[in-house]
Amino acid sequence: MRITTSTPDGMTVQRVADAAPVDAGEAAAPAPAAAPLQSAVMQPALRAMREMPDIDQEKVDMLRDALAKGELPFDPAKLAGLIQRFHGSEK
Repeated sequence: MRITTSTPDGMTVQRVADAAPVDAGEAAAPAPAAAPLQSAVMQPALRAMREMPDIDQEKVDMLRDALAKGELPFDPAKLAGLIQRFHGSEK
């Protein structure tokens, strides 16, 4: 499952998982069966999502070139702060 969210700073975070996270208090009971209509509607979207590459190499190359040319501003202190906040080290 590919989940994309945005932080208040405008940073996009993408996570990939095979299933939704389970709370520690929840029992590992099997999920209820999906309604046939929902399942039929969702299957093409799920297949398309699974076929997507994990990395958009074209976008990575474009951003790398823009950084190298100085066309994209880069603030290492802001990046460090975002990494700390993402990993729960914000103080």
